[in-house]
Amino acid sequence: MRDRRHRRYRSEETTYWLSYSDMMAGLLLTFVLIIAFTMLHARMDYDEKELALAGKEEELAVSAAELDKEREIVANQQQQLNAQQEALAEQGDKIAIQEETLKEQHELLNKLEAIMSEQQQKLDDIIGIRKELVKDLSREFGDSDLKVSVDEKTGAITFDSSILFDYGKYVIKPSGEDFLSEFLPRYAEILLSPKYRDNISEIIIEGHTDTEGTYMYNLQLSQRRALAVAEFCLSDKSNVLKSRQLEEMRALVSATGRSYSNPVYENDGEVDMEASRRVEILFRLKDEEMVREMMEVLSEGDT
Repeated sequence: MRDRRHRRYRSEETTYWLSYSDMMAGLLLTFVLIIAFTMLHARMDYDEKELALAGKEEELAVSAAELDKEREIVANQQQQLNAQQEALAEQGDKIAIQEETLKEQHELLNKLEAIMSEQQQKLDDIIGIRKELVKDLSREFGDSDLKVSVDEKTGAITFDSSILFDYGKYVIKPSGEDFLSEFLPRYAEILLSPKYRDNISEIIIEGHTDTEGTYMYNLQLSQRRALAVAEFCLSDKSNVLKSRQLEEMRALVSATGRSYSNPVYENDGEVDMEASRRVEILFRLKDEEMVREMMEVLSEGDT
């Protein structure tokens, strides 16, 4: 019986230890499962964080690329801005130069306007003097027996060369000498009068021919005729002018031949041969050429 109890005790003891071992194994398994689950959960969290980190890194890379592009754009814009600033600086320099040029041109324009005003006044004076002089010449010779014509605009006096010369000749005829002896003193009396003398710059004797013959032949003939008239009134042997008139006329008179460069035309356009053979006496007023050139410049400027 004792052995039975002993066996039962041992059996109970064994059963107890087996139950305790199972319980411990179960606890151990539970701990293992908990640890495994925890590690799995941690791994999953880690993987998620890895993925999130990879996504962030990709986003950062994209952002970095975009930032680089923005920096490049900013750099280009800065270069453009610098270029624009340089261009503006150049434009500023050009504008400053242009303003200085405009200032100089404005000052020059004011000077030119003053000169033009002065020249206009001179022109008005010259026109007035010429009108008076033409009027006096027309009054002196218009109703005279001398066959001369006075140009109403210029005051040029024209007379037929047949009065002075035979056809194709340049020696003054006796009748021509009589004509000049009467004409020249009266002409000089007007031009050398105190009313006009200070305004006369030149008196020109011009010889003209018809279109018959060569230009050079007619040039020589017209020059010799003009010189013959000048010699008749200005030579030391001449008694046509008074000594004072002779001295003053010598300072003013010039003689030239025009050949047939300025013929006279009839109404039908044909050359008037007889009228083209002529001698003209013209006068020029002081400052007249300068004023004429100035007015031509003004006229071109207005155009």
